[in-house]
Amino acid sequence: MNQHILIEAITPAVDQGRYPAKWVAGRPCVVEADIFRDGHEVLRAAVRWRRKGEQRFTEAPMEPLVNDRWRGEMYLPENTRYEFTVEAWTDVYASWLEDLRKRVAVAEPVASEVIEGTTLLESFVDGAKGAHARTLREAVQALRAWTADGGAPAAAKSIAKSTAKSTAKPATKAAGKRTRGRKSAADNPGAATAGADTSTPAPDNPGAAALAIAEAPALLAAVAATQPRFGATAYEPFLELVVDRPRALFGAWYELFPRSQGPVPGEHGTFADAARRLPDIRDLGFDVVYLPPIHPVGTTHRKGRNNALRAAPDDPGSPWAIGSKDGGHMAVEPRLGTLEDFDRFVATAETLGMEVALDFALQVSPDHPWVREHPEWFYHRPDGTIKYAENPPKKYQDVYPMNFDTENRQALWDEIRDVMEFWVGHGVKIFRVDNPHTKPLAFWQWVIGGIQQAHPEVIFLSEAFTRPKVMKALAKVGFTQSYTYFTWRNHKWDLTEYLTELTDPERAAYFRPNFFANTPDILHEVLQTGGRPAFKLRLVLAATLAPSYGIYSGYELCENEAVPGTEEYLNSEKYEIKVRDWNAPGNIREFIARVNTIRRQNAALQELTNLRFLATDNDQILFYAKSDAARDNVLLIAVNLDPHTPQACTAIVPPDVIADEPVGAYEVHDLLTGARYTWGASNFIRLDPQAEPAHILRVERRHP
Repeated sequence: MNQHILIEAITPAVDQGRYPAKWVAGRPCVVEADIFRDGHEVLRAAVRWRRKGEQRFTEAPMEPLVNDRWRGEMYLPENTRYEFTVEAWTDVYASWLEDLRKRVAVAEPVASEVIEGTTLLESFVDGAKGAHARTLREAVQALRAWTADGGAPAAAKSIAKSTAKSTAKPATKAAGKRTRGRKSAADNPGAATAGADTSTPAPDNPGAAALAIAEAPALLAAVAATQPRFGATAYEPFLELVVDRPRALFGAWYELFPRSQGPVPGEHGTFADAARRLPDIRDLGFDVVYLPPIHPVGTTHRKGRNNALRAAPDDPGSPWAIGSKDGGHMAVEPRLGTLEDFDRFVATAETLGMEVALDFALQVSPDHPWVREHPEWFYHRPDGTIKYAENPPKKYQDVYPMNFDTENRQALWDEIRDVMEFWVGHGVKIFRVDNPHTKPLAFWQWVIGGIQQAHPEVIFLSEAFTRPKVMKALAKVGFTQSYTYFTWRNHKWDLTEYLTELTDPERAAYFRPNFFANTPDILHEVLQTGGRPAFKLRLVLAATLAPSYGIYSGYELCENEAVPGTEEYLNSEKYEIKVRDWNAPGNIREFIARVNTIRRQNAALQELTNLRFLATDNDQILFYAKSDAARDNVLLIAVNLDPHTPQACTAIVPPDVIADEPVGAYEVHDLLTGARYTWGASNFIRLDPQAEPAHILRVERRHP
C-alpha cells in the first residue's frame, strides 16, 4: 500500500477482481474508483489498460465526482481480453499553487512559499524540452526576480503578462494513445487550477504578481507535461475485462430442429431443407439460428413420442441422446446429411446475415463411442452397469451423464475441448450449453478460457435453470450469456423486482440475460391459456426488456398444447418430427418481424442497464422507459399483462425521462401501430389484448 494514497471500490469489477468483468468491443467503458489520501494535497488519477499479455499501457485521465469518487473512460476496440488498473499520484505543483492562492487571497506574506515553488519548478526543467523548457526557465527567472525585490518588479510583471497571454496548449496525450511508463503518461491539463479561489487579489497585494506568474496557462501546461508523478501508486492486482463482440449483448435467437424442416410430414428433414428455411427466419428479423444437437441419435432405450419408453420403428429419438455406430460429438446424424452439408448450412446463414448456434450437450447415448472406449468417464452402479440420467421424477434411460470426477479427468476435459475446437473449425461461433450447472465450475472456467484465448469471438450461452447463486457463478467463470427465470415472471411486481436485479450495474458487469419466451422444455401456463394475445405480449416483454431474447419455433404459430398439469408440450418435437404450415391462420409472423425491426432501429433496445420502470395506477399494465445515453432515442413501453381483458391506466412520465431540461407536451409515435399521440407528465393508456397488447412509443418531438 502507498504511504498516502488509497484506491478502492473500482468498477467494473467482479468480486473485487476475482473474476473478469464483461464488456463489448467498440463501446466506451466507464471506470470509477474511490481515490483519496491524507491531508489536503491535490490528487490526479488515470485509468490505464492494455491487451492481456502486452507490456504497454494506454491511459486516459480520471476526473473527480463527489466524495472522493473518480471517473474515467477506457476505449476497448477489440474482441479480446484486457487488463486495467487505476493509478493515482500527488500533484505537488497544484498542491503548492493551491496553498499560494489561499495565502495571497488574504494578503499574507508569501516570500517563503514562492521560494519553495521556484525550487519545485527548477526541478522540472531537466525533464522538459522545447517551448515547455523555455516557459519553465522564464517562470523561474521571474519568481527569482520577485523574491529578490521582495515584491513585484517590472521584469516580473512583464514575464507574468506575457505568460498569461500565452495560448499554448497543454502537451498532454489524448485518451487512447499508447504511453510508455509514467513519464509519458497522460495528465489532466489545467488541473492545477482545480478548486482554485478565483477571486482577484488587490493590486497592492505583493503576492499578486507572483501568483500571476505561477498560474499562467502556458506554465500550467508546461508543468502538466513535465512534472513527475509524485508517490504514484497503481491498484493491484490488475483487473481483467473480457471484451466480447456486439452479438454477446444484442441479438434475436430462433431455435429450430433441422429434422423438422422437410416438406413431407413424418419424413426426416436435412440440412438442405433447413437451409431453405433460413430466408424466412431472416425475414422474421432473427440474428441467430440455434440448433439442438445435430449428432447421431442412439438407438438403445430410444424414447418414443411424448417420451414413451418404447420407440416405434420410425421414431427419430431425442437429439440429446447423442451417439451411435455412426459416431459421437464430432459427427452428424446421417439422415441430416454430411459435415459438408452442415458447412453449406452455416455458409448460407452467414450470407443472409445470421449466425448458427449449436447445442453443446455433455451426455451420451449408450451407443456413443465414448462408452466403449472410455467407460471410466461414466458413473457406475455396484453391479458395474452404467447409470442413466435422472431428475426425479423424470428419467432419461436413453442418456448417460458424464463423470467429471473420473481419475482420467484430464483426458475427458481435453476431449471435450477438442470437440468444441472441431465445431469452431466448422464455423460455429456460438454454443448454447445444455445443463452446465451439473458440471464443475472449474471445468467451465478452464475450457471457456482456453477456447476464447484462441477464438475470442466464441460466445457461450448457459442453459441453467437452477439456483440463483449457481447461475451467477456460471456467468462469473466465463459464460457470455445466461438463461433466466423470465419465463416464470408474469406479474408486474415480480417482473419489476427481477429486472431491477438483472439490470443492476454490479450484476450486469458479469451476467447477461437472454430472455427465451419458450423452449422445447417450457410452455408456461400463460401461453397455454392466454391464446394469441399472450404470445404477443410475452414477445414484447422479452424483446424490449432484454437486448438478447429468443423463441422456439412454433411460437409464431402460437402453439400451446401441453401435457395436462405440466409445462411440457404435448406431442413434443423432442421426440418426433413436426412439419408445420408456417402461414397457418392465427400466426403472429408479421408482429414478430415488426418487433425485431423496432429492436434494430432503436439503440435504446440494444442495452440492458438503461431500463427504468415508471408508475401506473393499474397492476395489469407494466410501463417502462429505455433510452440511449444522449437521450436522442427515448422509448416508452406499456404492456397489458392480462391477455384476456382490456386494461386502462394513468401513466406517469417524469420530465427527466424525456430530457435534461423541463419539457411540456411532446409527441410519441407508436412503432407497433403507427399511431401518434401528444403526451405530457400524466397520460391515459388503454390496451385491448385482442387488438394490440402493448405500446412501443418513441418520443419524436418535444415542445417547450
